[in-house]
Order: sequence, then structure tokens, then C-alpha cells
Amino acid sequence: MVHRAATIPDAELSHSAWQGKTDGRKWMLQSLIFLFRWIDIRIFYAIMAVVVVFYMLINRKNYLAIKDFFRRRFGYGPFRTLRAVYASHFRFGQVVLDRFAFYAGRKFRIEIEHNEYYRELVSAPNGFIMLSSHIGNYELAGYSLHAEEKRVYTFVFAGEKEIVMKNRARFFGANNIEMVAVKRDLSHLFIANNALMEGNIVSMPGDRIFGSQKSVECNFLGAPAKFPLGPFALAVQRNVPILSIFVMKEGTRRYRILIDRIGPQDSEASKQMRMEQCAQEFAAQLERTVRRYPTQWFNYYDFWE
Repeated sequence: MVHRAATIPDAELSHSAWQGKTDGRKWMLQSLIFLFRWIDIRIFYAIMAVVVVFYMLINRKNYLAIKDFFRRRFGYGPFRTLRAVYASHFRFGQVVLDRFAFYAGRKFRIEIEHNEYYRELVSAPNGFIMLSSHIGNYELAGYSLHAEEKRVYTFVFAGEKEIVMKNRARFFGANNIEMVAVKRDLSHLFIANNALMEGNIVSMPGDRIFGSQKSVECNFLGAPAKFPLGPFALAVQRNVPILSIFVMKEGTRRYRILIDRIGPQDSEASKQMRMEQCAQEFAAQLERTVRRYPTQWFNYYDFWE
């Protein structure tokens, strides 16, 4: 079922109100990159293990949201929930540290499941869409999945820290990736449409409602949740394939990229029906991944609100 919501102030939008941007002052983040060149990342993990306790106490709203997630969606008891909440915050801290370690030149071992799906579409003449989610560390996909044959246009949050954006631009540029800032005027969708028409790749989140409030309701972790209609409408209207791509942390310096196909859908169904089918299939793939890596769910708000 597709929903068209009225215009709502930004602060009241649960999906867009929590942006998950990097905390810290510029000099602190620059120092972090410098220190990673000399200090083992495990030292930073040990410090993070203590820091996250205070972070959980200070950011009570985030704490309560993720606590509710484990209680309601996984049925955890009180003690297991507390452990999972701590593990989630700690994992999120590790992912942020890993990003800056990469900026400093540190290497990670990355394994890819079903890379053949990606290579097949890269070598084809038509464009396609890659859908991500706010789980794991999707940014590493931009440094690992190369596509010399096509240019990748990746959606990014325009309010991210300057130092993060500069480092992204440095590494993305070397991998034929162009960042596209997500804006309320929906100009990013015009860029995406043109990119697909030219046979390129568009990378965007499939779990966050930005700009247009059009959404599609999908069954997700046992309850109806709203997913953005935009990515699926774009794919159906342009008649391009979709891949879901999740990058999950599995060890100190090890990640696994999970690639899966979405569709093809019933060609005789209406466009509206195909959009909804694509959205539900993405939601199902996301659910399987979240169940496999529950503490890497980094949407610290009520996703089902």
C-alpha cells in the first residue's frame, strides 16, 4: 500500500530526523586520522568499549529506541536486551572508527557474496540501482566494488562533517564515484534519472524517507513499516535492475559484502504493483540480514512509527 503524507516539519519526521552523522569537532577527527597511522585499531576499540557506556547514558533517546527494537522485534529478555543494546552502540562506534582508519590508509579484508551479480550488471549496457540500508558499513562498498565501465552516483547526507565529505570525495573520486547530496528539493532524483538514462549506476538508501513523503508499507520484522517509494518507482519507471548491497562487519579488520538481486517482477502487473513488489522484496532481504547481524542495525529511532 502506497502512502502520500502531507508536508511535515523536518523535526517531526522519524525517518529523516535521525541523520546518524559523525560526531566530533574538525580537529578531533583530523587527529583521529593521524593517530590511526601509528596506533593499532584495537587500542581505539578498547577505548570505545568504555566510551559507549557514557554515550548510552547521555543519548537516552537513542538508547530507548534501540532497546525497544530488541525487545519488540526480537523478543529478548531484559538482560539479553541490555547486552544487545551495548553491543549495538559498540559496533556502531567500531564502524565509525573503521571509516577513519581507512582514511588513514589502513586495510581491511573484504569478502563478497555473489559478486557475479554485480559484475554481470556492470558489464551490461544498461544502468542499474544499488540499494543500501543503515546497517553495517555501506561506505566500504564504494571502496571495494569497482566499476570502470560505469560511473557510480551515490546519494549522501548533505549535512555530514566537512572532513568526512573531503575524504569520501578523495577515495570515491579514485573509484569513479560521484557523490550526490540528498536535498529537500528532490534535485538528486533528476541526477539519478539522468545517470540511469546514460547507463550508469545509482546508489541510494532504501530504508530512509527523504524529501518526498511518498512511502510504501511493507511487512518488516513482524510489523508493517514504511519504506521510501522513490527508489522502487525510479527502477520501475526506468525499467532497470536493482541490487541490494549490505556491508557487514565480521571481525577486527574483516567485512562481508552481501549482494542480492531484487526482481525481476511480473511484467504483466501494473507499475504500482511492481513498485510494491520490489519494496517488499528489499524489506525481506533487509530482514534476513538484520536477523543475521542484529547488533548492526543502526537506525536509532522507532522505524515502525
